[in-house]
Amino acid sequence: MKKSLSSILGPGLLFAGAAIGVSHLVQSTRAGADFGFGLLWALLIVNIFKYPFFQFGPRYAAATGETLLDGYKKLGKGVLICYYILNFATMFTIQAAVTIVTASLASTIFGFTNDLIIWSVIILFISIIILGIGKYKLLDNLMKYIIIILTVSTIIAVNVAIFSTQKGFTFQQIIPSGTAQITFLIAFLGWMPAPLDISIWHSLWSIEKSKTTFEKIKPKDAIFDFNIGYLGTFFLSVCFVILGALVMYRSGESFSNKGNLFASQLINLYTKNLGDFSYLFIGIAAFTTMFSTTLTTLDASPRAMTKTSNLLFSKKNKLNYWFWILFLAIGTFIVLKYFLADMGFLVKTATILSFLTAPFYAILNYILITGKHTPKKNRPKLPLRILSITGIVFLVGFSIWFLVNL
Repeated sequence: MKKSLSSILGPGLLFAGAAIGVSHLVQSTRAGADFGFGLLWALLIVNIFKYPFFQFGPRYAAATGETLLDGYKKLGKGVLICYYILNFATMFTIQAAVTIVTASLASTIFGFTNDLIIWSVIILFISIIILGIGKYKLLDNLMKYIIIILTVSTIIAVNVAIFSTQKGFTFQQIIPSGTAQITFLIAFLGWMPAPLDISIWHSLWSIEKSKTTFEKIKPKDAIFDFNIGYLGTFFLSVCFVILGALVMYRSGESFSNKGNLFASQLINLYTKNLGDFSYLFIGIAAFTTMFSTTLTTLDASPRAMTKTSNLLFSKKNKLNYWFWILFLAIGTFIVLKYFLADMGFLVKTATILSFLTAPFYAILNYILITGKHTPKKNRPKLPLRILSITGIVFLVGFSIWFLVNL
């Protein structure tokens, strides 16, 4: 019996929901605003070179029935401990970065209050309720609608921008120079299309989908589902660069690092150039982008920490999913309390940390998927192996280049 497209799709769209966030709305728009179409080369290269390592998450889960975290333990307990420390060190900053951007947009679009801490608490509370009531199944179904709304509203906004612009533009590519430009490039690449540890989240969602549907996902279906999500994230990142380039490039206005000011600048610049009628489309595209990221991140980090705790300690330990969700929410609140005044710094810190840890995840995923723990028939073929090795060189090389130019 043939499966429907809807039943195959799931973890790939959750991947897209987690990926299409700060990297797209903030970083891609800023890339277009500051460089025009000049960083399209970086956008294309990073999506190509990161592709194998993201794909290895669902590939490994479908081939073995295990998450990447189970695989990491097989590579050595020390590997899993390293992940545990890294994830613990970065998850609060990542959650705070995506939550504050979502809160900024909510404040601008819905009004009610300008207090971003209150909005952050409301958004986290709504997200916790959604995850508590529906668990994975509701998250899976909800994300399909969010991605559709996001895609349609973004495409409309891009078309309006293309047909409304009076400016000439060039596709000349730019190599950033100077500390500020290089720092932005690394931050841009860090979360484009997403941090590499999302490959772990994807493997967790794949196993969870198997539990809820009572069906083992075939490797072919898992890769197809992933490819749909991955192509969607790439397409929408190009859309946001186009919007930034056509609407904001050489506008003479610079973005504020304060959350609510940034959000109002972002939306007002669009409406000023495209017309007041575009406010609805821009507002919907922006808010659904960030809410989907906040929701999926709040689910995934606790899911990963729970699994790692079970593997390192014992399945009876008290560090369960709800412990980590509440711990993450409280930690996020504390981080926001101290860094609220400088959203730009928070986002930059989170994205740079993600880029500098990317080689660690890339190397682990490659070793795991090509080694004895993956059935031979499910290991990547030679072209994908070559792309993987090239990708590792790229990620390590760029990290060294950034550290040298600090």
